Amino acid sequence: MDNYLDLMRARREQILERFYAALDRAGRPHDAARLIAVSKTVGVDETVAAIQAGYRHFAENRPQELVRKLTGLAEHPELPEVRFDMIGNLQTNKINAVLGSAELIHSVGSLHLAQAISSRAVSKIEAGELAGPQRVLIEVNVSGEESKGGFSPDEIRAAAGELAELEGICVQGLMTMAPRGNKDVARRTFAGLRELRDELEAAHPDLNLPELSCGMSEDFEPALEEGSTLVRLGRVVFSPEFAVK
Repeated sequence: MDNYLDLMRARREQILERFYAALDRAGRPHDAARLIAVSKTVGVDETVAAIQAGYRHFAENRPQELVRKLTGLAEHPELPEVRFDMIGNLQTNKINAVLGSAELIHSVGSLHLAQAISSRAVSKIEAGELAGPQRVLIEVNVSGEESKGGFSPDEIRAAAGELAELEGICVQGLMTMAPRGNKDVARRTFAGLRELRDELEAAHPDLNLPELSCGMSEDFEPALEEGSTLVRLGRVVFSPEFAVK
């Protein structure tokens, strides 16, 4: 694991160099975006190594993995405090496992799911089991790919007012995933998310959407150049086989 930790530290320096260079190209300050280490494919030991390497913000895509990581890390009180988000598809029967454990849920892709999270959160707040509204992002299928979930742009335009009024949740921004393999298409997708955010804020003054969650291992640089505030990096962080280009 010592060799893995050395790799993680060296890899993090390379990633941050690219991360800050992309922000520089966009004329954005270095604190305008955050790097999320997506630990969904690794175990607790690799996550510990990532923390030792300097990462403080993580994400999981399965509620049971989120619980497993938090339980495992609780056995390492010597480590600094870290944050976990939920980024994967969330089924309604798994909501309670995520509330209060995930700082931010990135993947609210339907009005039904938003309403379910709202209802469960209100119950937990009233029972004193949750300190306040659950922070969420609305997943939008900007590219229109059939394989991707989330609201269509027209659906989120229609639902934005109702989402803003739901108790128990606080909508913080938007999330999307770009088609893989073409950075130009990815860039247009990320720009489309930013433009949609600006449109929604203008149409709904009660909506404040500072967060844009977009960009992964293959395309985080154009995402940062187009306004992403949260990039979700998995393989480039954790996999020795994934090349840092």
